[in-house]
Amino acid sequence: MTFENLNLIEPILNALQTEGYTKPTPIQAQAIPYILQQRDILGCAQTGTGKTAAFSIPIIQLLHAQPVKGNRNIRALILTPTRELAIQIGESLAAYGKNTGLKHTVIFGGVSQHAQTQALRAGVDILVATPGRLLDLMNQRFIHLQHLQLFVLDEADRMLDMGFVNDVRKVLKVLPEKKQSLFFSATMAPEIMKLADTILVNPAKVEVTPAATTVNSIKQAVYYVKKSDKKSLLIHLLKEGSIDRVLIFTRTKHGADRVAKDVNNAGMQAEAIHGNKSQNARVRALENFKSSRTRVLVATDIAARGIDVDDLAHVINYELPNEPETYVHRIGRTGRAGASGTALSFCDAEETSYLISIQKLISKSVPVIDNHPYPMTAKDFAAAASTVKEKKRGGGNGGRGNWGNKPRTEGSSNGNRNASTGRSSSNGNRSTGSSNNGERRWSNKPKPSVA
Repeated sequence: MTFENLNLIEPILNALQTEGYTKPTPIQAQAIPYILQQRDILGCAQTGTGKTAAFSIPIIQLLHAQPVKGNRNIRALILTPTRELAIQIGESLAAYGKNTGLKHTVIFGGVSQHAQTQALRAGVDILVATPGRLLDLMNQRFIHLQHLQLFVLDEADRMLDMGFVNDVRKVLKVLPEKKQSLFFSATMAPEIMKLADTILVNPAKVEVTPAATTVNSIKQAVYYVKKSDKKSLLIHLLKEGSIDRVLIFTRTKHGADRVAKDVNNAGMQAEAIHGNKSQNARVRALENFKSSRTRVLVATDIAARGIDVDDLAHVINYELPNEPETYVHRIGRTGRAGASGTALSFCDAEETSYLISIQKLISKSVPVIDNHPYPMTAKDFAAAASTVKEKKRGGGNGGRGNWGNKPRTEGSSNGNRNASTGRSSSNGNRSTGSSNNGERRWSNKPKPSVA
């Protein structure tokens, strides 16, 4: 299938050709016809599937079919959780709609509102907004939505994760009752479905990659490593030379800053991106990474939503996330739109329970790489377990106490290890998936979760 088969107008087809796009991704092939039929949409799609174009392209076509007479009013609202994602959507609208004469603007917090209000006064057809700044400018009467025809709620699951559900409900209360609504989320938990039910009317359902699965084109691997050795392992991998650009995830803002500083101190260019950074600093860091002026970008999970970098081959989980769904979102930053990619994870003793949860969610074992200079030993695991027990006795939370994931004991034979159990196999045979670089794929996968 090509974009010509989707009954798109010539101005959009020409813009797509200029961008180098000829074939729609599965989410685009499914969603675009429904949206052009003016159906409500319930879409489940992971990052990297082409979701932004799936709603941007038909919105442009629908609005272009209704020429503006007189003042421009906001006819489409796209609500998204982060500044980075809002900027990305704005760039997509500019690229796909450049031959149509439609106008759009992007508003978000953390910067002066002056330029945003000037654009709103001049008149726009499509508004891309984060919830906080949208409500703020609505209260100041810079934004009026009575002419709205199309509403998009993008990354609904992340909206809830970030605590924006009340802001979203406030926005919904002022929207016209008669409108076309498009709802997109990477996951479809019960609370997400409950929110969708308040927005959509007889929606067409589109789903590309099922929730809680990982893209098949992404090669995954895990390194067992002591927390104190993670810095050294990261520098070792970066200096090997096989990693060009890499996006690194940490759980905290402080951790992102620390990792970026460590990489810079090792003589490689790195920047951190998170909520404490100014908007200008975040945009500059992202642009430097996209243009390869910066080799390493370190990000927290919330800040990473909206990072869309072509040909990003590597993602590293410096710290495993405590929510397994977040792992899926993280590694989806590579292997986008069918490209190949590699996702590496560092797992210390206190993170083994996180790894177990991740493998249950994705219904597969992550191959272990133990051919590296900083492998964990059984002694390391035992020491970490003892530390956590002491913390629990003292009333601290100390992490999770599942210590079944141990690598083989020092000096033991080269038996198989499974990433979900960490135990040596009894027969000592390597699986057929082993390779010369120390990577092994283990046969005893966790059971798929019951739907």
